[in-house]
Amino acid sequence: MVAVISKPDTQRKLEILSADAQYDLACACGTSQDEGRRRGQDGRWIYPVILPNGGRSVLLKTLISNVCCNDCKYCPLREQQDVRRCSLGPEETARVFLDYYQQKKVFGLFLSSGVIGSPDATMDRLTATARLLRRKRHFRGYIHLKVIPGASDAAIEEAVSLASAVSLNIETPGAANLARLSNRKDYIRDIIEPIKLISRLTARGTRFARVKQTTQFIVGAAGEADDEIVKYMGGLYERLKLQRIYFSAYQKGSGDASLAAEHSDASDPAQTFTREHRLYQVDFLMRKYGFKDADIIFDSQGRLVLEADPKEVWARNHPEFFPLNVNRASRLELLRVPGLGPITVDWILKGRRGQRMRRLEDLGRPGVRLSKAGAYLAF
Repeated sequence: MVAVISKPDTQRKLEILSADAQYDLACACGTSQDEGRRRGQDGRWIYPVILPNGGRSVLLKTLISNVCCNDCKYCPLREQQDVRRCSLGPEETARVFLDYYQQKKVFGLFLSSGVIGSPDATMDRLTATARLLRRKRHFRGYIHLKVIPGASDAAIEEAVSLASAVSLNIETPGAANLARLSNRKDYIRDIIEPIKLISRLTARGTRFARVKQTTQFIVGAAGEADDEIVKYMGGLYERLKLQRIYFSAYQKGSGDASLAAEHSDASDPAQTFTREHRLYQVDFLMRKYGFKDADIIFDSQGRLVLEADPKEVWARNHPEFFPLNVNRASRLELLRVPGLGPITVDWILKGRRGQRMRRLEDLGRPGVRLSKAGAYLAF
């Protein structure tokens, strides 16, 4: 039996739908505690975010509907669940967003949805809101649209034409893992091919090159290994040129009870959240430090070491690389040193142009990270 709210007002619907949008992080929501979502004074949810280009601002984030005909085992909104169902119309959504925007409470909008009837029918509702904002209300700011798995090429292209950023969640690394979570989605047809299409539409030199593309993995629900996820990350960044990849730790109790029985990670929330954290560290190494997926170290079962960050694990496994001469090493070599980040490395490169670095204190303010770096450096 599905509970349906027949005629809630816009405020009540937004409270329900913005709360249900919390499971999707691919709009660049921050992962630290001070960047988490918060409820505004009028009850609407707003999200501090780190944008794909590194900037920070605030989005109004909501589903247009939590009605869904999909069967994804990890999702608390799947068809079989008894939850409060409701939908927002394009006019309602646009009005609510512009009210917030004009008060300078948010800079942009993230729109997603459950699957209402079919992927294209759902995409039509999402793009109808974006068309209304762009063409009738002349909004030129930030809109992130979720692309629904299985959407047609035409629906995807329209979404890309209206959005500042788009995302289609990859969910799992590979068809076998997705098959453990859904009987209705075809991994290649519904997810991989649309992601490739978005990549082609937004490639450098194309009409929509300004549009950013992101995606998200659900971590721990399908029993996948970390090396599977990281291998897919390499392909998404190297071949498809995505701007960001996000990770959402599967939350025990939010999905089908069978997942906890089938996969040990799903029954251990602390371990799954630590995995999520380590995957974000790997993501940063790949985007900012020049690491490739082949550089990441795993145990014999394809798991990341949970007790240490992946950069330090790499350093421990490559003693031949160290000690590194501070005065001669390249930027990419220095970025391999535990405790040194991009800001410190750039400061070193600038500082050594005028003088020779002779001791650890020459590299910056003493601290835990710099002390850690000292074990890997020579002067």
